[in-house]
Amino acid sequence: MRILALAVALFACPAAAQETPMTAAEFEAFVTGRTLSYGRAGEAPYGTEEYLPGRQVRWAFTGEECRDGFWYDDGPLICFVYEDNPEPQCWRFFEGPGGLRADFAGRDGAPVYQVQESEEPLFCPGPQIGV
Repeated sequence: MRILALAVALFACPAAAQETPMTAAEFEAFVTGRTLSYGRAGEAPYGTEEYLPGRQVRWAFTGEECRDGFWYDDGPLICFVYEDNPEPQCWRFFEGPGGLRADFAGRDGAPVYQVQESEEPLFCPGPQIGV
């Protein structure tokens, strides 16, 4: 009976059953040269990442200073390391009709979504001097 229920569920939701994370090559082809903003469903962007050649990145939370880093693949995960935090931040990325969806690896939580895209570089003002 359980097998029949599972088969019915998979047949009823074939996209979910067949959804696989983007490979590193797919991710690299999709993001390189773009600047993408991310947010949770229905929310304003909370951060923006510029994807540079050679798997280099520049990230900024909205209203904060930029952090340079790089990304690498670890099996199905895309992991990011930034200059201010040597601990990798790993995600599974999925491409959909509205852009990317990212699920953080290692903990449950709401996925984040690509909410804006630009071909312009990420604006990175310097630290406030003399304040």
